Amino acid sequence: MRKINKILVANRGEIAIRIMRTCREMNIATVAVFSDADRTSMHVRYADEAYYIGPAPSKESYLRADKIIDVALKSKADAIHPGYGFLSENAEFAKLCSENKIVFIGPSAEVIVAMGDKIQARKAMIAAGVPVVPGTTEAIASEDEALEIIAEIGLPVMIKASAGGGGKGMRLVTQEAEILSSVRAARSEALAAFNDDAVYIEKYVSSPHHIEFQVMGDQHGNVIHLFERECSIQRRHQKMVEETPSPLMTAELRAQMGADAVNAAKAVNYVGAGTIEFLVDDQRNYYFLEMNTRLQVEHPITERVTGVDLVKQQILVAEGHALEYQQQDLAQKGHAIECRIYAEDSDNNFMPSAGRIHNITEPLGLGVRTDGYVYEGYEIPIHYDPMISKLIVWASNREEAIQRMRRALYEYKITGVKTSIKFLERIMDSEDFRSGNYDTTYIEKNRDNLLRADQPDTVQEDMVIIATYIDYLNRLNKVIPTKQLNPTDNRWKKYTYQKNFDRL
Repeated sequence: MRKINKILVANRGEIAIRIMRTCREMNIATVAVFSDADRTSMHVRYADEAYYIGPAPSKESYLRADKIIDVALKSKADAIHPGYGFLSENAEFAKLCSENKIVFIGPSAEVIVAMGDKIQARKAMIAAGVPVVPGTTEAIASEDEALEIIAEIGLPVMIKASAGGGGKGMRLVTQEAEILSSVRAARSEALAAFNDDAVYIEKYVSSPHHIEFQVMGDQHGNVIHLFERECSIQRRHQKMVEETPSPLMTAELRAQMGADAVNAAKAVNYVGAGTIEFLVDDQRNYYFLEMNTRLQVEHPITERVTGVDLVKQQILVAEGHALEYQQQDLAQKGHAIECRIYAEDSDNNFMPSAGRIHNITEPLGLGVRTDGYVYEGYEIPIHYDPMISKLIVWASNREEAIQRMRRALYEYKITGVKTSIKFLERIMDSEDFRSGNYDTTYIEKNRDNLLRADQPDTVQEDMVIIATYIDYLNRLNKVIPTKQLNPTDNRWKKYTYQKNFDRL
């Protein structure tokens, strides 16, 4: 058993703050790292200590394992929490932590390698009796072999990067004439993204649901699942809305998939928080897709319906404690939905919208949680993922949760940059979502309604916000002669603060 007293969070933005909040509740000191672009970021302000690690591009800062290890040693951090993205599924980083006697809050390097290689993961799942999508269990050796395999499996198929993730190195093939060009494109993209051009072939599951199970394992061989999350509302294989419980799920299917998720984690001696992802067809047949060996973006909705702090459990497991929960202790209570708020223009092909945030009003009230990191005056950098916050709501049932999310999105106001808020409002209002009748083709099928121009009432609402903010700026920027103000006057404090802030 090793007590952790200080954790370096090897990440940025909302996930860094979210991890630090749990650390503060556990009386664990925190260390932030930051790039040039993040000098004024909220996670830097929140942490107990903060260290500069390099220029804005992530390959020169957040992806520099050597720099992060140096900071951990300099700050005397006992452990490193990688969050998600960046180095969270990097086996070499996990190994480097171990070599320097720093606890890596996550699975071992060996497990990351085994489940990060999609081909090896398929083999492990087949051996464990977990259903997998029909396809190859070895990398494609040649284009001729690809033609032979696809002729045997039948179109349509997916060509996937073995080291892939996030939709990179992935191609859907529906016609024979597309096979060779798709194999070449997938290989090229995989090599650029992962430095590995190995690809494999799977039968394409038409209009599937994307359902994942949260699992947690300890160092004593115990593994539990914390139920499912429905993640089918996606664009370019990136999730936008998640909910739990899934409207597709039955009690019998949940029990069966949960048991297979636990078996999948046990098959690789998994330790820590992880996610088993499945594809589910219209007949409720399900197939293993992949395992994410880290905390997921959408973990808050699982926390909300189970009452379990997943980051706290990660830390306790990393210290060597046995899991605090057994499977029979856990239940889903109520319904939770998460919307990802992106700084992007959904009506302009989802183009990122970097820039300075002028005004922000976050939603409040019963059952509302916002995990974010931006503030008024913050400059959103162009170098990182455009997600700026996650809006999570909980209610006693799904209908009430949707209504609460509609209200929360209405209250969420951000000016200065384009955001996905209006797009998400349209999802909440759509009949397919409200009825639970949707799958991974949802955005494509509802594209015209979701991407329609703003209605007059919405435009009027935006004009009111703009006019109010202009009036606010005019009043704030009035030059007040300081000699006429007493230093104890609140107006003097506001004026001085604004002038100082403008110089930051």
